Amino acid sequence: MAEKKPWHGVIVASALQFKEDLSVDYDKFAEHVQFLADNGCDGIAPNGSLGEYQNLTPEERAKVVEVAVDAAPEGFSVMAGVGAYGAMESLRWAEQAAEAGADCVMLLPPNTYRANREQVKHHYATVAKAGLPIVGYNNPIDTKVDLVPDLIAEIHEAGHMVGVKEFTGDPRRIYAIQELAPSIDILIGTDDSVLEVGIAGAVGWVAGYPNAIPQATVELYKLSTSGNVADLERAKVIYRDLHSLLRWDTKTEFVESIKLSMDELGLYGGPCRPPRLPLPKEVADQIIADTRAAAAKGYGK
Repeated sequence: MAEKKPWHGVIVASALQFKEDLSVDYDKFAEHVQFLADNGCDGIAPNGSLGEYQNLTPEERAKVVEVAVDAAPEGFSVMAGVGAYGAMESLRWAEQAAEAGADCVMLLPPNTYRANREQVKHHYATVAKAGLPIVGYNNPIDTKVDLVPDLIAEIHEAGHMVGVKEFTGDPRRIYAIQELAPSIDILIGTDDSVLEVGIAGAVGWVAGYPNAIPQATVELYKLSTSGNVADLERAKVIYRDLHSLLRWDTKTEFVESIKLSMDELGLYGGPCRPPRLPLPKEVADQIIADTRAAAAKGYGK
């Protein structure tokens, strides 16, 4: 078995708990870190898009990483999100993560700007100066920059990307990436592609719905990635049962959806900061129905 790295396994893209006045509830966030560790997850990725990092002050964003590191038990990884508009800002956040004691970072390409290949490569090279391993995050839907397989291979070959969270939802890409960069680690990026990307050889999952149902999703991940064909029968059952819920992870309302599922299951998801507002009733009702259906089948934790 390959050596387990800090970005391997189920790394939860954590929701961030806010109080009713929309200030950060650091105590509840720390409790959530411990909850995820207690329920079989391998690590946490604070300050990703699910953590609403775009809506945090610099002081809040720094403290979130510090709280995650302090709350993480031995062997529970912290992979800090360091996405920003440009390389200099991402480098500053990577340096802050290193100083706080994070194990690795997750890095989008420059976001809100359609950077070209040389600019993207420069971005990753710059952030690598912080000294922490970088997991690339390919989300061309939101960033408008597509980390295509041959570009990923170039960045990996240069030593500036140890793994990639693939969020296109197209499992065919995994095979192309592996052909061009056999030594890069593949991380599942969309909750509703766990089985397909797991079969393709993923060694990690940057995951949304373990915030609400960690035990069931950890079991699904392990079955999907074990390499044992016999495990796939059970994996398919869990995957079918959960898929209507997991696909909310790739909807525009993913943050609100996962927090609502947490609330419905007796955890604390709580409110979101603007521009996110309470969900329309028909959308909320569907999320609640999907959450209750999963819980009724025994997947409530």
